[in-house]
Amino acid sequence: MKAYQIKIEILGSTPLIWRRIIMPAGATFNRLHDVIQNVFNFQSGYPQDAYHLFHFDLSEENIKVTNDEEAYEEHQQFKKNRKRFEARLKAMKSEFAERQLENLKMVIRKPTGTKIDKYLEERSQIYYVYDYGDDWRILVSLEEIVEDYHYGYPTFIDGAEVAPPDDVGGLPGFYKFLKVYHDESHPEHIEIRAWAKGQGFREYDPEHINMCMKFLKYKKTEWDKIEHKNFSPVD
Repeated sequence: MKAYQIKIEILGSTPLIWRRIIMPAGATFNRLHDVIQNVFNFQSGYPQDAYHLFHFDLSEENIKVTNDEEAYEEHQQFKKNRKRFEARLKAMKSEFAERQLENLKMVIRKPTGTKIDKYLEERSQIYYVYDYGDDWRILVSLEEIVEDYHYGYPTFIDGAEVAPPDDVGGLPGFYKFLKVYHDESHPEHIEIRAWAKGQGFREYDPEHINMCMKFLKYKKTEWDKIEHKNFSPVD
């Protein structure tokens, strides 16, 4: 089975927070989002309902893949009424109107209906932005195309450094959080530990990451077909 070996890294982190994964080809951008969420400490992905916005930047193709329903609907309205929108914004003769028109021309696609293969193979790198408040900027890099992968789910290979929890305040907030989290003498230590537990935070744990990957199955393998063929239900 064809698969991709990818490296996922949080830009700006020092030391670099990164993970290496092999995932079967044919994944949607939503599945790639799920992978990113699960290899870090983020919670806005499978199997939870999304509660933060995210997008994949395919600006070279004039495409943004996002879970932002409002942006998607706005683009659909622009497509239906393009001439009226262009005339109204051009009449305003302002930099804001020009930027707004360029934004509306950006094709908005839903992550559940768009597959990564073409873009990952042609670009080798895809930028992902998660949580516009904390503003996590993440780079997905294609390292190798694997032709003989045997699993229908991603596999964790390698990585380094503990990852941030949701709503920690971006990288500056994360580094402050770590100091308090590990300093038992800090007056907020107990409080921050309780908060971290509620956020699903955990130290870097390769075994846990690999377990999470197995729940992201999206491909039928030959082994699945053999199991299904040999299965005999008990009357």
